[in-house]
Amino acid sequence: MAVKIVTDSLGDIPSEVAEELGITVIPINVLFGTKSFRDGIDLTTDQFYHKLKHSKILPVTLVPSLSVFVQTYDKLAGETDEIAVITNSHKLSASYESTLQAKELMKKKCRVEVVDSLWAVMAQGLIVIAAARAANAGAKLDEVMALARRNIPRADVRMAFDTLDYLKRGGRIGKAQAFLGSKLRVTPILGIRDGGVFPFVREHTRAKAIDYLYDFAMSFSHIDELAVEHATTPDEADELAERLSSKFPKERIYRSKVSPVIGAHVGPHILAVSVLGDKG
Repeated sequence: MAVKIVTDSLGDIPSEVAEELGITVIPINVLFGTKSFRDGIDLTTDQFYHKLKHSKILPVTLVPSLSVFVQTYDKLAGETDEIAVITNSHKLSASYESTLQAKELMKKKCRVEVVDSLWAVMAQGLIVIAAARAANAGAKLDEVMALARRNIPRADVRMAFDTLDYLKRGGRIGKAQAFLGSKLRVTPILGIRDGGVFPFVREHTRAKAIDYLYDFAMSFSHIDELAVEHATTPDEADELAERLSSKFPKERIYRSKVSPVIGAHVGPHILAVSVLGDKG
C-alpha cells in the first residue's frame, strides 16, 4: 500500500494538484468574529479576501480540533499502514503540536511520522508535492520522510505586499513588525527564516518589489519546483510567471493563492514566489 501524505491548508497546494497526487489537506479554521469557516471548504480564498477588504473585523485563524486530525488519520489508516504528515512551521500555527497529539489518540493501528516543514505557503507545498510524488512512485515511509527532510533547507519563499495597514491593525507576524517603523510608503518583502516570518527588504515601488521576486527566483542555480502565488492580482502573477519562464518551464510553474493565515496579516495584494532548488 502506498504511503498516504497529509498536510494542512497553509501549504496553499492547489486543490487539483492535491487531488491528482492523493494529498489529504486538513483545513485551517478562519474566524470572522464568532463565525468560523474551514479554509477552502466553507470559505474559498476569493471569498476570504473579499471579506478581508470589506469587514471591520480582523480575522483570526485557528487549527482545527484534535478530533479532526484523529478522524483524518483513522480514515487513512483504513487505506494504508503508513502515513507521512508534513505540517507548516510550528512558529506559525499549532498544526505540528496537534498532529503529534493526534497520533497518540488514534483508534486504528498505523505508523504515522510527522515532520515540521519550517515553512508555509507554497514553500511548504512544494516539499509536500515532492513527497507525494515519491510515495506514488513506490517510496516507503522512511524514504518519503528522508526526502522531505532533505528538501526543507532547499525550499525558500519571498512575498511582496503593498500596505502596512493590516500589520498595524494587530496582525503582526514575528519580526515583520519591524516594518511598522517606516513612515514612508513602501512595498515590503517578507520571507521565512528558521520557521518564522522575517522582513527582508523594503522596495519603494510595486514594480521594484516584483523585480525583487524575479531576481530571487533567478538566483537559484537549479530549480526542482517553482510556484507563483497571489491573492487578488492574477495579472501580476501571470506576468511574473511569464518572466520566470526564461529560467523554468512555464507549464511547470504552479499557480496558487496565498492562504488566509498569511493574507490576514498582509492584505489582499500579496504576491509570492516559492522555490525548491539549489543556490550557488
